[in-house]
Amino acid sequence: MISDELKQVIEQIKDQGKMRFLEAATEEQIALFEKENDIKLPIHYKEWLQYSDGGELYLPAGVQLYGVAHKPLIDKDDNDRPDDNYIVVGALASGEPVLFKKDEEKFYIYDHESQELDDDLTYDDFVALLNDLYDLLGIGE
Repeated sequence: MISDELKQVIEQIKDQGKMRFLEAATEEQIALFEKENDIKLPIHYKEWLQYSDGGELYLPAGVQLYGVAHKPLIDKDDNDRPDDNYIVVGALASGEPVLFKKDEEKFYIYDHESQELDDDLTYDDFVALLNDLYDLLGIGE
């Protein structure tokens, strides 16, 4: 079930630019993915997958998110991360991965140049990341 908080953010981003939403994943597909990969996805990301299993936001220079049932899929072994404690769930058009830390709700943008997680690019949860994308991508400028 998608929370009212996430529904509100989705409506907001739909008004801000061109998006490509994918078919939703089912709760069963999400649960199977978690079981097969021995990971627990953050709550709001699971809600997102039930709205759009991945997708592209703020086209053309935005962010691509990965899904569990439709390609591109989340790859728990993706090496584009600081270490094995992180899971890559997307990428900015600039190439920086969007990731979360296992067993946490926080989301991060991994800075390739500095090879660090910048505090300014750390979000308490997936909703906070979505709320900041418009500014992060420099669309409003």
